[in-house]
Amino acid sequence: MKTLYPEIEPFDSGTLKVSDLHTIYYERVGNPEGIPVVFLHGGPGGGLIPIYRQFFDPEAFHVVLFDQRGCGRSTPHAELRENTTWDLISDIETLRKKFGIDKWYVFGGSWGSTLSLAYAITHPDRPLGLILRGIFLTRKKELLWFYQYGASEIFPDYWERYRDEIPEEERGDFISAYYRRLTSDDPKVRLSAARAWSVWEGATSKLFPDKNLMEHWENEHEALQLARIECHYFMNNCFFPTENYILENINKIRHIPTVIVQGRYDIVCPMVSAWELHKAFPEAELIVIPDAGHSISEPGITSALVDAMDKIRDKHEKRR
Repeated sequence: MKTLYPEIEPFDSGTLKVSDLHTIYYERVGNPEGIPVVFLHGGPGGGLIPIYRQFFDPEAFHVVLFDQRGCGRSTPHAELRENTTWDLISDIETLRKKFGIDKWYVFGGSWGSTLSLAYAITHPDRPLGLILRGIFLTRKKELLWFYQYGASEIFPDYWERYRDEIPEEERGDFISAYYRRLTSDDPKVRLSAARAWSVWEGATSKLFPDKNLMEHWENEHEALQLARIECHYFMNNCFFPTENYILENINKIRHIPTVIVQGRYDIVCPMVSAWELHKAFPEAELIVIPDAGHSISEPGITSALVDAMDKIRDKHEKRR
């Protein structure tokens, strides 16, 4: 089983103004002359953490990572204006051009898998390949499963805090009820809702619940960015013109080499979405991890992702 590469610091980092309102933080790790990769984090609103740099052989890859609008070190924090899927796709292209990259591999998990697929559909000539984890296709049934009823039956203990944040008379539509609170003028109301929303996701992300992950999402900065931005996107169908946008447009990207890594027991993004993507996109390699949930840091998922990138490295070395 493969493990992460050693901890690494960026050889370059900075901020880039992408609109009159938004400035995004970016960093680059590895070999500036190496195989280019863009890393798309989850959420929306998840932000970067240092281990994301460690999935790539630093001698072989030039990896561009960035905090998407409103999260991490990007500013303004937790901002919902000018924050759509199409804005993020524009930012990816802005970064690609800034660093003089013609084509690159696109690596994304959870919401990052959604954004990777949407980026590829919009710019099908730019990805060298897609490396996807924990597939999320943003359909209503996926949102209802996790935020209304379904996952609640598997994690009823952790569900109670999420449920009890909302008065009983509003529980017929939790996402809308949370949105009202996450956009409230009262900062205490916003923060309480943000923590309940974000800790629910953290509690259910691994096969074995991780207290450290839950504590991470209890932090004010992280909770507000994740909950506000996620709920904003989910209230707006993630800004796709149709509910089934990705599958409806999958033929545009079936020429792109793609690997899908999916935890069998993923509760946040159940495996049915990865399976349906694979059925619509049979050229993609589907790797099911039998003893994992949703998190990128679970050993089987980590191993499969590192292995996928090592195979890309080896393929490029053979071509030299």
